Amino acid sequence: MIQAAHPRAALVYNPTKVDAKALRASVSAQSKTAGWRRPLFFETTVDDLGGDAAGRALDEGANAVLVAGGDGTVRAVSQTMAGSGVPLAIVPSGTGNLLARNIKLPLNDRETMIAAAFAGDRLAIDVGWATLTRPGGETERHAFVVMGGLGLDAAMIANTNPQLKKTVGWVAYVDGAARSLPMAKPFRVMYQVEGHRLHTARVQSVLFANCGSLPAGLELIPEASVADGAMDIVVFQPKGPFGWMFVWRRVAWDNSVLRRFRTGRRILALRTRDSSVRYSKGPHLELAATDAKPVQLDGDEFGEAVKVDARIAAGDLLLAIPKGHEVPGL
Repeated sequence: MIQAAHPRAALVYNPTKVDAKALRASVSAQSKTAGWRRPLFFETTVDDLGGDAAGRALDEGANAVLVAGGDGTVRAVSQTMAGSGVPLAIVPSGTGNLLARNIKLPLNDRETMIAAAFAGDRLAIDVGWATLTRPGGETERHAFVVMGGLGLDAAMIANTNPQLKKTVGWVAYVDGAARSLPMAKPFRVMYQVEGHRLHTARVQSVLFANCGSLPAGLELIPEASVADGAMDIVVFQPKGPFGWMFVWRRVAWDNSVLRRFRTGRRILALRTRDSSVRYSKGPHLELAATDAKPVQLDGDEFGEAVKVDARIAAGDLLLAIPKGHEVPGL
């Protein structure tokens, strides 16, 4: 890595998600004001979602990297940036912005997030690493910063119309759900979370998460933290149509509404728990399915796998956040 006497920032951006001219101008202006050298600019492509671009930025001695794009771009850049010690500033763009949402970054204030790269605070967050075993035995290792999943959630993403997603954003996943649910069948898995016993179950989906909040104010995992050194594992195992009603109640009502109020928490403490949704927590998950199932990482499809070995690297990614910004749940 090249080191320079005067700091220099790099911007990695998806040209289909941003106004490239305006964004580059803003980064250049703030860089000059901060006394940094002229920034480096890298566009993502179909063949490079941002990982290779981030690698070139590090090779050229970038002292901070800004990323502007969807969740897939943020994931790819984070994978390269993990362990580098160079701060990453997320300029919210695209449809999901799930990592930015989970740490309550300003989604509509581009200038504040650009400024964070030059004079903001620094926050070390965890990075998940998933080793996928393909049906033929080959393995691939990929990072995730929000959550990954095996089963129905990945099938929903795979079945979502890409053009519809570009048009209406995360709401397009309703289309994927409509295509996937009629064909959804439970499948058997064996899984073990470090510190817990081995389980076998018939499930619809298994999620391994670094963050817990979804769009529209839904709280999948209310206690999830991006800096606790552990993953939150969610196993969906509804039994029939009524089981899906329990899943929806748990996520959309119990977690997202009742838990916000003291009286609601008292109600939840008295309620008999159903087994449609099971939660676990730990730094390492070993998961195997009886046959190949689709996998997603941070909202992008990653083909099919028969095994997933997911681990958390505690504090492996350094984020640049606005000065004085408080991150909930740390």
